[in-house]
Amino acid sequence: MGVVRILVSGACGSMGGYVCRGVGAADGMELVAAVDPAGIGHHLGEILPDLSEESKGIKVSGHLASTLEHYEPDVMIDFTRPAVVMNNIEAALNAGTACVVGTTGFSEIDSKTVARMAESKGGACLSAPNFSIGANLMMKFAAEAVSSFEYAEIIERHHEHKKDAPSGTAVKTAEMMAAARGSKPLSVVPTARHNVAGSRGGVLGNIPIHAVRMPGYVANQEVVLGGLGETLTISHETTSRECFIPGVLLAARAISGLSGLTYGLDSLLGDE
Repeated sequence: MGVVRILVSGACGSMGGYVCRGVGAADGMELVAAVDPAGIGHHLGEILPDLSEESKGIKVSGHLASTLEHYEPDVMIDFTRPAVVMNNIEAALNAGTACVVGTTGFSEIDSKTVARMAESKGGACLSAPNFSIGANLMMKFAAEAVSSFEYAEIIERHHEHKKDAPSGTAVKTAEMMAAARGSKPLSVVPTARHNVAGSRGGVLGNIPIHAVRMPGYVANQEVVLGGLGETLTISHETTSRECFIPGVLLAARAISGLSGLTYGLDSLLGDE
């Protein structure tokens, strides 16, 4: 396979900057375009001075459709906002560009819409709530362990600026665990009196999910499974957003072999 040409949407955001650096330093990839209304007209090197020399001269655009048409990238990597990501995906698929999407907050209707768009255009989109290899293994381990326990709860901790709760990672973890249990749902301890409404968390697949939003966190999660006389905790801690880049690059390399909508990174693990 030749060099994969990448456009980063949301290039000036906290995750977008890491993606630009990662793509710029990766073998077999070329950062060809950057889109972000926050940086219109600036060169990427002004915003990201530690970017590779080959990428510093890229001028940030504010208009995705025209940038897609001009540069014809193979893949758009999108870390923007739920309010704009659907339009971004549609623009990319219309241009024949595959999509790797890290923006969270998708509803079930959104996912179905993206699946229809990708299928109708003969394109591919991979959307993942978490691109960390460790976090995806944490989800896999939790789904494997849940058949041996009767109780489980999820505690997720994110930075104070995260827009949605619970996190997409927590939702996908609960979905995977519920699917692994099949027709034998987990038990939930009944609470006779709630002194504060919602104190037991939201419940998905009979799994209470607790969301913490606080400075100092990036993206952490614990899955606690309980049985007679014991608990098992499967945890993942993120210390830097750099941890998401290997998964993003894995997806960008693999997307040419996919079609339609792929949700989650787990199906690609082991492909490198």
